[in-house]
Amino acid sequence: MKIVSSKEVYRCGLFHVTEECARDTTGFEIRRSVVRHAGSAVMMAVDKTKRVLLVRQYRLPAGQLMWELPAGKLDPGEKPLQAARRELREETGYRARKWRKLAAYYASPGFVAEKMNLFLATDLIEGEAQPMDDERIECRWFTVPELDKAIQSARIQDGKTIIGFLAWQRYALK
Repeated sequence: MKIVSSKEVYRCGLFHVTEECARDTTGFEIRRSVVRHAGSAVMMAVDKTKRVLLVRQYRLPAGQLMWELPAGKLDPGEKPLQAARRELREETGYRARKWRKLAAYYASPGFVAEKMNLFLATDLIEGEAQPMDDERIECRWFTVPELDKAIQSARIQDGKTIIGFLAWQRYALK
């Protein structure tokens, strides 16, 4: 498939929306509105006792407070690991001496072009959070059984947190 037309129809500080048409060599076309996003870094901070640090904040699209892994948008020119280090410090105050990439994925590739980069952060150093002006963030450590139960009972419904927990359980704890 090759994009044959693209027109920006909306822009804000977080993303922009384009109307696009792609065509293959047979003439088959796909037309979509696409939310274009710079990408994000997701941090799974795990302490020495295997507890996972989650943040709770109000998510306007979901209409509720949600427990989730800390995450943030990549700034222009920033690599995913750079963003992960910055965002972990800003949202939680923690720094990590060890980083490992667990996964990279598109949360909803049918209409959102946001690549999410998931990192495991360990060997943590506590510090003071520096949230943005529009963020009110609460931090809490969850044990593996607590987090597993919260996901299973749908008290945690955030996709990046579910993916992070399962990827960590499957690939990092072996």
